[in-house]
Amino acid sequence: SRSSIVAELVTGSPHLSFGEMAVPIIDFSKLEGEERAETLAQIANGCEEWGFFQLVNHGIPVELLERVKKVCSECYRLRAEGFKGSKPVQLLNKLVEEEEDEAADAKRLDDVDWEDVFLLQDDNEWPSNPPEFRETMKEYREELRKLAEKVMEVMDENLGFEKGSIRNSFSGNGEHQPFFGTKVSHYPPCPRLDMVNGLRAHTDAGGVILLFQDDQVGGLQILKDGQWIDVQPVANAIVINTGDQIEVLSNGRYKSVWHRVLTTRDGNRRSIASFYNPSLKATIAPGTNEDDSAAALYPKYVFGDYMDVYVKQKFSPKEPRFEAVKAL
Repeated sequence: SRSSIVAELVTGSPHLSFGEMAVPIIDFSKLEGEERAETLAQIANGCEEWGFFQLVNHGIPVELLERVKKVCSECYRLRAEGFKGSKPVQLLNKLVEEEEDEAADAKRLDDVDWEDVFLLQDDNEWPSNPPEFRETMKEYREELRKLAEKVMEVMDENLGFEKGSIRNSFSGNGEHQPFFGTKVSHYPPCPRLDMVNGLRAHTDAGGVILLFQDDQVGGLQILKDGQWIDVQPVANAIVINTGDQIEVLSNGRYKSVWHRVLTTRDGNRRSIASFYNPSLKATIAPGTNEDDSAAALYPKYVFGDYMDVYVKQKFSPKEPRFEAVKAL
């Protein structure tokens, strides 16, 4: 039985948003100065209370971010025709026709996302158009990888782990290459916001996610204290969120958080999410620090086994996923 939280996720008002609650914005450059302790505390709060926070002054040149925006937008302009023949568009058109025929209550497409998406990895085929796409995104991914590793070191410090602990867990103590992928997404305008989500509610399977979101078109929301709230667009910020594996390594101190993307009627939302995940061969288990006597709340498992379960259960509650790998 899908738990009540998922029923609420699926049926909850799609445009519920609480303006007074804003995802924390943290100046990452202050880690280097006398405000280090305060900045560490802000990041700890972002991880413990929110599962999402935004970094500004993160060290990635604005000029590079501008190029990334430009090449990704151009790439999608070239793909726009293709989306018109895609499965989400076909299914929505069919549903709209049925509704007109039956004059019945509007149904929803609960198992598709209104998203045009492709993945960049070190070893897969990248778009060759526009011509500067590859070079720009290669440079961007290198910067993001370094930022992810800095963020993980801050988490190590805040959790009382030895420096490099999270990264070592992800690489099987250096034996394997952690996975680093970049999902380039685009959410085209949608004629029926009541019938389809941009991206269905889910938690992320992996480690640390670094999102360069659209600074003009909103739509990303997180579930906090039972309410959907907007992740407000901030120019040139990198949004950080923690995946299921960080929840396990922190033994539940840092939770992976439900999030979704709403469709918009007139916006073209651009979204570039990079995932620093464990190698599929890495073993994941709750970490320990010197003064830690807490019992492990999560099982020990191989990340590849977790991904096999996740692929089938991505949009369902995460607790049964942990139970499933425990049983293996």
